[in-house]
Amino acid sequence: MTPKLILGPLLRYAGETDATIWVETDAPCEVEVTADGLPHRSPTFTVEGHHYALVRVTGLHPASFYEYSVGLDGETVWPEANPDFPPSTIKTTGSDGELLLAYGSCRVAVPHEPPYTLGRGTVRRGGLGGQRYERDALFALAHEMMDGPRDGWPDALLMLGDQIYADEPSPGTLDFIRSRRDPEDPPGVADFEEYTRLYRDAWGHPTMRWLLSTVPSAMIFDDHDVHDDWNTSKAWVDMIRAKPWWDERIVGAFSSYWIYQHLGNLSPEDLEDNDLFHRVREADDPTRVLREFAYKADRQVEGTRWSFHRDFGNVRLIVADSRAGRVLTPGKRSMLDAREWEWLREMATGDFDHLLLGTSMPFLLSRGFHHLEAASEAICDGALGRPAARFGEFLRQHVDLEHWPAFHASFTDLASLLRSVAAGERSSGEAPASVVVLSGDVHHGYLAEAKFDDVTHNPVYQAVGSPLRNPLGTPERLFMRAGWSGPVERFGKWLARLSGVTEPPIRWRLSHKTPWFDNHISTIKLRDRHAVLKVEKTTPEDAGEPHLETILEHELA
Repeated sequence: MTPKLILGPLLRYAGETDATIWVETDAPCEVEVTADGLPHRSPTFTVEGHHYALVRVTGLHPASFYEYSVGLDGETVWPEANPDFPPSTIKTTGSDGELLLAYGSCRVAVPHEPPYTLGRGTVRRGGLGGQRYERDALFALAHEMMDGPRDGWPDALLMLGDQIYADEPSPGTLDFIRSRRDPEDPPGVADFEEYTRLYRDAWGHPTMRWLLSTVPSAMIFDDHDVHDDWNTSKAWVDMIRAKPWWDERIVGAFSSYWIYQHLGNLSPEDLEDNDLFHRVREADDPTRVLREFAYKADRQVEGTRWSFHRDFGNVRLIVADSRAGRVLTPGKRSMLDAREWEWLREMATGDFDHLLLGTSMPFLLSRGFHHLEAASEAICDGALGRPAARFGEFLRQHVDLEHWPAFHASFTDLASLLRSVAAGERSSGEAPASVVVLSGDVHHGYLAEAKFDDVTHNPVYQAVGSPLRNPLGTPERLFMRAGWSGPVERFGKWLARLSGVTEPPIRWRLSHKTPWFDNHISTIKLRDRHAVLKVEKTTPEDAGEPHLETILEHELA
């Protein structure tokens, strides 16, 4: 029998002259991608009974479009016979100096039909099965693309965390879990097999398959890709590792993340230098190799790198892991380990027209929540005594006090790095026209402009895009708005001073009136030394296809 596609194809990387296509199949086979009449082949590799391939397509021309097909063992299986979707296309980067980057985060994989597409209302939690999640911003983006010209399509899609929800399984995955065990023992997904079902639910719908087959994608995980509040603190890690189900859960999480998300983040040159990729492809038992790697990745922060970068002409995108590489030793907490900091500084050094830094956790929160999170770290370290420290740890885990401000030394270090980049101190020529931090996680979006007291610099922004599809209920929206209010900021400052926390070396404010809470997709358009941010929300449920409405258009540089 001819092998079949289980998932994909996903266009993961597109450079000036080459690209990579990822697929999952139902049997071992040779995968062939044909573009411009030329075939490019790669055999599958097998992990836990699942079969994958990452095919490199070469010999392309810059700034060009290529329709492509996928064959398995000589039989064409993609594109499928579906007149509703245009052909899957590779768009190579080129010398025109323009980049259109779409980004967002936090997307649940529930059916795109009523009642799931109806308005959220006042309830946020309670299980995916009965909740309303409004319309999917990625579905809406796909329909906008199909209705518009090809030269207006995004050059890349950056997904900044929570691509899947391992602790709130999608309906299809939950049905699979029920077929093999009690879904409450343990809660959420339990192993690699259940993770594969989450990815199938997230990317398997025909609209998503077409979108991801056409727009190159880069991804970084956040907590829900593994477990809610993942790596919040050492106390949390000690607690979770004592659970009898954790080892299998984290091995499944890292193994599947490496296959489904991380591999495609790497350029063809990085793949050539990736020892683990070669070992998995060549091993007699790739499952054992990957499981051993995944277990060590949880136990050893040093030497495990999930961060990556991509260059688009004279624009550099750096994506930093702000979850797995944390140092959680009380009194020495750091968002990144020493090797990651060294790598980040190296990547931020050079001559760029624009520097984009992707990190799933926002660097700049509302001023009120910034001070509260900074205070919480000091309180948990004993600044106000042991009873307050115990209560502070309880709050830290239950109110998600875990963003960059809750790693105060790391916040200060990153602020210093951004200041030096924006001031031109890390370039041999002109400073970047803009420095933009792209983040997700917090289920509302905003644009904040930052200023430093001691230097004249080009613009530095925090641009948060969340959610793609997982909006907050009304009570939580009010709570998030409160963080931008004067009373909460004044209280946070008072508590931070009481806890011995110094003022941040950076000031920031919203570049618009209020944050937005609808499902939305953000795009940054960069051309030469100009930059424009556009934010579009999904249309409400009606009889038509989902589309996008502009809620912000702001010139960054």
